[in-house]
Amino acid sequence: MKNAPSAKDLETVDNQYPEREYEVKISIPEFTCVCPRTGQPDYALIEITYTPHKQIVELKSLKLYIQQYRNMGIFHESVTNRILDDFREAANPRRIQVLGKFNARGGITTDVSASWPE
Repeated sequence: MKNAPSAKDLETVDNQYPEREYEVKISIPEFTCVCPRTGQPDYALIEITYTPHKQIVELKSLKLYIQQYRNMGIFHESVTNRILDDFREAANPRRIQVLGKFNARGGITTDVSASWPE
């Protein structure tokens, strides 16, 4: 798939405080992808909360990574878990949770939460 997002798209930098446990919360309020069945757009708030270890994710690369989902047909559950897997592969955090809060379509909203470790 052309321009499919992957962990390689997420740049990391050294964590200046690797001995300290602290939490980073990233909100992406304008996430978009496409329903793989209908081709209709899906909109969501994606929240990534992680405790860094040796690396942190550079935010511009995260923005460019997220934009690659714009025209991708993918289910809510899959996109949430894929973001977690790619982020984890790129930065190897101590802990991570990804929450996808998908807007209503057809009278149904979806919240998907994926965490590591479980």
